[in-house]
Amino acid sequence: MNSHEGAGVTSSARRSRLIDHWSIEVMPRTAAKIADFRLLCPGQTRIYLAHIDGTPLDDMVATARRLNREGFAVMPHLPARSLAGRAELQDLLSRYRNEADVRQALLLAGGNATACGMFTSSIDMIETGLFDAMGFTDLHVAGHPEGNRDIERDGTTKVMDAALLTKQDYASRTDARMAITTQFAFDAQGIIRWVERLASIGVTLPVHVGVAGPAKLQTLIKYALSCGVGPSLSILQKRALDVTRLLTPYEPTDLVQALEAYKVNNPDSLLDRIHLFPLGGIEASANWARKTVG
Repeated sequence: MNSHEGAGVTSSARRSRLIDHWSIEVMPRTAAKIADFRLLCPGQTRIYLAHIDGTPLDDMVATARRLNREGFAVMPHLPARSLAGRAELQDLLSRYRNEADVRQALLLAGGNATACGMFTSSIDMIETGLFDAMGFTDLHVAGHPEGNRDIERDGTTKVMDAALLTKQDYASRTDARMAITTQFAFDAQGIIRWVERLASIGVTLPVHVGVAGPAKLQTLIKYALSCGVGPSLSILQKRALDVTRLLTPYEPTDLVQALEAYKVNNPDSLLDRIHLFPLGGIEASANWARKTVG
């Protein structure tokens, strides 16, 4: 649901919240541990399928096919720098479409420092025209509320800002629905400032905010360090100093409530949905989301 759906509805009971249409991310090996996703997630929940270099394509496609058969919208990651070129991308898209009826994709540059082939960015993949030709209906691109030193070592946002505007221009020329899915962060005000800045430069794409699901604090700090989550890391460190909270799992309830309060007061904000990174396990994140939705 975009930010304009349901305009004019004033009842708080009917107002769509960011958490109402949550999505979640899995890997083939973590998905295999779940006997039936229908016991955890509402029908048509979007499930992102993370691409981990070294995972056989057969496993990726099989997981996508299984999730599709269980009634979910599957969105595989496609990391540009992990692909050799157009032929490999075309083969990958063909298998996802023909064997698993996948029509969505999250386009990423990828974590590799150097490209395996001709693609260095998600824009390179977009410009092949393959997604449009093969009937992909939803394309998401990455967002980085706290910056990305792999892309801009000087700490600025010029390159990322220009890239988002280029992708937005593509969206305006095709039928594909495009949105921004972000890296997880822990600082609500930092996320809000980032979203406001995007709007100020002309970005209109809806933002699906990445949120870490329930997990042990030590686990979150480890992932935050490895994923380059910088400024909001101090929030986790501050929590670690509170002995009363150190032994209880982190839950993103306060963060999500702060973002939803902002959205209520700023209904035209780009903030659109919550995307869960199940760092403490798929079941823990899905159970938290269902409880929060109520």
